[in-house]
Amino acid sequence: MTTALITGSTAGIGAAFARRLATQGHNLVLVARDTERLAEQATELHDRHGIEAEVLSADLSTERGIAAVEARLGDRTHPVDLLVNNAGFGNKGRYLDVSMADELAMIKVHVEAVLRLTSAATESMRSRGRGGVVNVASVAAFVPRGTYGASKAWVVQFTQGAARDLAGSGVRLMALCPGFVRTEFHQRAGMGTDNIPGWLWLDADKLVAAALADLARGKTVSIPDPRYKALMGVVKLTPRGILGGVSSRTGRKYGPQ
Repeated sequence: MTTALITGSTAGIGAAFARRLATQGHNLVLVARDTERLAEQATELHDRHGIEAEVLSADLSTERGIAAVEARLGDRTHPVDLLVNNAGFGNKGRYLDVSMADELAMIKVHVEAVLRLTSAATESMRSRGRGGVVNVASVAAFVPRGTYGASKAWVVQFTQGAARDLAGSGVRLMALCPGFVRTEFHQRAGMGTDNIPGWLWLDADKLVAAALADLARGKTVSIPDPRYKALMGVVKLTPRGILGGVSSRTGRKYGPQ
């Protein structure tokens, strides 16, 4: 039986990955900051699906948290076959309105943690000749919109480059780029969502099912919804100068309130 490690597992996309993978019979390593919620999640998934669910309480905005997850990924006696780097957050406010400490915490979680955990996982996977990594990015990666978008653009570029370097090793890497998903993400950041059109919202469980299908097909970037695929097609054809202005106006309309 294979084992999947999921960061940010207790809510949103991470919880959807945990449900889907448990349904498919994978054992899990659940990683998040809230120990109580982790224990509740592990018990529920074990009782419902009969899988083993290990919990690891870790804050990936800290050195200690990243190192703890690195150590688990490097455990060759209990190997991890699939890593889902899902942990992340948003900051409310425009550039210079957000504190430098909060900006650096975002870089720590979205960039440093993703780099280090992906490296720890793939080193072990390559030696076994099999494994997979899903790095959760965002469609924000494709538009010029603040530190969040910039950090997610790094995730996409890093994942694509690493996937090329590991081609033929048996290890697959994929950047998952969703749009608006009904999760706790916006609430935690203090962002209003009433002004976001209903047709832009995605269901987390359907998103995860599509993402895992894309990973199985060997895609390195997944935009798992026709609506956002069409929107990103338009983005690719739009001149960067125009795109920056549109992105700024859209961010003010649909972003943090």
